[in-house]
Amino acid sequence: MDAVEHRPSLDPAVAEIRRAVRESLSTITGPVLVGLSGGADSLALVAAVAFEAPKVGVVVTATVIDHGLQPGSDRVAARAAAVSESLGVPARVVQVDVGLDGGPEAAARDARRRALLDAARTAGAEAVLLAHTLDDQAETVLIGLARGSGAASLGAMAPDRVEEGIRIIRPLLEVRRTQTRAACAAQGLPVWEDPHNLDRRFLRVRVRQDVMPVLEAELGPGVADALARTSDQLREDAAAFTEMIDETIEDIVEHAEAGIAVSVAALAANPPALRHRIIRHVVASEFGVSLTRAQTLEVARLVTDWRGQGPIDLPGCRAARLGARLEFTAAAGSTDSGPRRDERT
Repeated sequence: MDAVEHRPSLDPAVAEIRRAVRESLSTITGPVLVGLSGGADSLALVAAVAFEAPKVGVVVTATVIDHGLQPGSDRVAARAAAVSESLGVPARVVQVDVGLDGGPEAAARDARRRALLDAARTAGAEAVLLAHTLDDQAETVLIGLARGSGAASLGAMAPDRVEEGIRIIRPLLEVRRTQTRAACAAQGLPVWEDPHNLDRRFLRVRVRQDVMPVLEAELGPGVADALARTSDQLREDAAAFTEMIDETIEDIVEHAEAGIAVSVAALAANPPALRHRIIRHVVASEFGVSLTRAQTLEVARLVTDWRGQGPIDLPGCRAARLGARLEFTAAAGSTDSGPRRDERT
């Protein structure tokens, strides 16, 4: 009897990440670009894309962003690009200048986002694939809760969205960080350990090292999964509200002489959740600024609790009750650059 040939079994973590990537690639027809740092998450992602993309005829390249924030960052970036090349994925390093706006984390994120979108356009890519995991998602939701963020922010990172005409896809949002590390170990991929991931100056590091372990210990395992599920549900809710606002807003909004006006009666007829979203949406769309909840509630009182009070000064604009209309006009000399982004890139 002939001997049966046994193939070596595929590591479960590698199989899970390839499955997630395969599912994402099934929605893509054009080239894709992978954002690569050299850490476990992005290495596991680029390895899975390198394996799956040729099966469906998707052209893939990788871009490594060198933020220049640490000594030897150029060598780290070059090594990550070399690993990508060894997997069969052409890679290039892009150096960026990180500003100071919003703190080091936000500034680095903004610079990285801009560089990846530019790289995608240069490569003619339909989508950028990012390696955020379920753990990243859970941390983002927890930080949003601590800051008192609204449902839109607590929706955290979308698995698939369009920005400036390019899809931003996160195939690993249902994959744990332990799985990406296991996948890299199983495939012999050299993982770079970013010192910033241990730097307790950063809020996300403190959440990762201190808060999440305590929650898991005190509340039991599954906290990260529960937080990620919460973000999924809140994104669905936010999408439903957005659709309702789009259907409603054309009927209740009109241009005013120096800005935009909303029907007081129409706002009053809506439930508070929708009323507040309409107010925020009008201000963000017309003036490019994001109102806090306290500011939104103050504006809403001009609708529901008006006793003749005067205009309210807001970032970039002013709200005033004029008869049956709530008018928003631009503030003189406003230089606000727009609403703050909540999603990580």
